[in-house]
Amino acid sequence: MDETAAKPVSASQAEMLQLVLPSDANTLGNALGGIVMHHMDIVAAIAAQRHAGHACVTASVDGIDFVHPVKVGELLVLAASVNSVGRTSMEIGVKCRSEQPRTGELRDTASAYFTFVALGDDGRPARVPPLITETAEQRRRCAEAARRRAVRLALRGDAPAADCCAANTDPGEAS
Repeated sequence: MDETAAKPVSASQAEMLQLVLPSDANTLGNALGGIVMHHMDIVAAIAAQRHAGHACVTASVDGIDFVHPVKVGELLVLAASVNSVGRTSMEIGVKCRSEQPRTGELRDTASAYFTFVALGDDGRPARVPPLITETAEQRRRCAEAARRRAVRLALRGDAPAADCCAANTDPGEAS
């Protein structure tokens, strides 16, 4: 298989469920923020590795917003999707919801953007395949990711690279 062949967003999306146990909670019976972040990092890593075809490491996390507590006995419902790619890095969007297992009620819990770097067998950054965006929503997320990347690079004092979404097109779209 050609590791540099473009891959659609749908090929690497990841979902995960995690039961919140008493050992995961604070004294109020809510999941610890660190536990939620841990599971968000795992589902993001799965999406990154599926896309890259390499081991991937977390390079950064844009702020995690917690909007609703998760009680012991509820499920964390996590979903991750590659938003954009660079030469060796990817932005992964993660959405976490809580599910009350008896009623099926879902509530938004947390969300964040993770940046991962793919590593080759030698432990050095490895090229990642281009991303194929297939829907208007995916193209919007890619464009927003490019803006976030430019801000991250500006804060570090680095100049942004070429637009990572420029090659991301709908396969049925005329160039």
